[in-house]
Amino acid sequence: MLRCRLLPNKFTFPFLLRACASLPEPTSVGAQVHACVVKYGYSSDPYVRNTLIHVYSGAPSSLDSARDLFDRMPKTSPVTWCAMIGGYVRSGFSHKAVALFREMQGRGIQPDEITVILVLSACADLGALELVRWLGSYVERENIPKALPLCNALLDALAKCGDVDGAVALFERMHAKSIVSWTSVIDGLALHGRGNEAVRVFEMMKGAGVVPDGVAFISVLTACCHSGMVEEGRRYFDSMKSDFGIEPQIEHYGCMVDLFSRVGMVERALEFVRTMPMEPNPVIWRMLIGACRVHGRLELGERIAKNLLDKDPTHDSTYVVLSNLYALRRQWQKKWETRRAMSERGIRKVPGCSSVELNGEIYEFIAGDESQLKDRGVYEMLEEIGRKTKLAGYVPRH
Repeated sequence: MLRCRLLPNKFTFPFLLRACASLPEPTSVGAQVHACVVKYGYSSDPYVRNTLIHVYSGAPSSLDSARDLFDRMPKTSPVTWCAMIGGYVRSGFSHKAVALFREMQGRGIQPDEITVILVLSACADLGALELVRWLGSYVERENIPKALPLCNALLDALAKCGDVDGAVALFERMHAKSIVSWTSVIDGLALHGRGNEAVRVFEMMKGAGVVPDGVAFISVLTACCHSGMVEEGRRYFDSMKSDFGIEPQIEHYGCMVDLFSRVGMVERALEFVRTMPMEPNPVIWRMLIGACRVHGRLELGERIAKNLLDKDPTHDSTYVVLSNLYALRRQWQKKWETRRAMSERGIRKVPGCSSVELNGEIYEFIAGDESQLKDRGVYEMLEEIGRKTKLAGYVPRH
């Protein structure tokens, strides 16, 4: 187009930028198009700026550029806010997505259906149940069309935030259901230890004529795993290929290894791993190590951990589990040597992180970080809980 000396206009760039956003690495090409936007004088056009935000928010490395564009916009629309919130959600910054949504509320800008779906995804990641319930009420109050994707997002968020009964109630009220709807309910029940109910819903799904896919099988296998339903899990794993022609992937094999491991069938789990048609990934090996630790197969766990370190000497969690195995065997010298090897390689354990929602606010806690904690009462309460659990007879594993 440029070679033909045809000048682009304000309608050209949004389409061109959307093409950039669909590339595997959108930022570098998007930046070049951004330069053309400035060159041809369309940097102030709201549609062009919205699409630029969409491009820059497509990668974590350029989120700051997207936010800079967002903050400098003299006038925003729901599309602008949706683009920025979506960028935060896709890059895993759920806290920032929720904070920006609250700012959107404060400015009186009404979110559209897509924005609500994005915020529900962020809430599911954070466990922000009260905000999920508020969004459900908001959808009802503002008469936002309850299309299937929105209902599925609300269903998934309720289940992941712990309100499984609320998710089931919503599911039963839904006039239209997709396989995503069924899978969300099965997954929610599975993760909260309600395996029999999850299996029953899975059978209801098949009875309703909905053919399960690979994701649905992961959910039902997870249900069997969390409830110790070994025979049911083996039957569903076998039925994937025999009844539905679905070739099990490594995630399905991982579910079976986890199932055998949780019920103490360590040798069966190890044999299952050896017969897998693909190379087991480190996650599966670490499942086995955890099973060996819990069920007293410490020497076997040590062998697996050492083999895993030979293959992947840079992963922090393998050093930690091996160190813990040595501690259980009271082999303090080997524990110290493992920690020293970890330190010499410059490998640091990623600190644990958790969040809690209280009165509509989300508080994040990182292990060992007291810098942002103003109230010592939190730690005093944790110490009190620790004392009471010890009095009740709890003995922690090292």
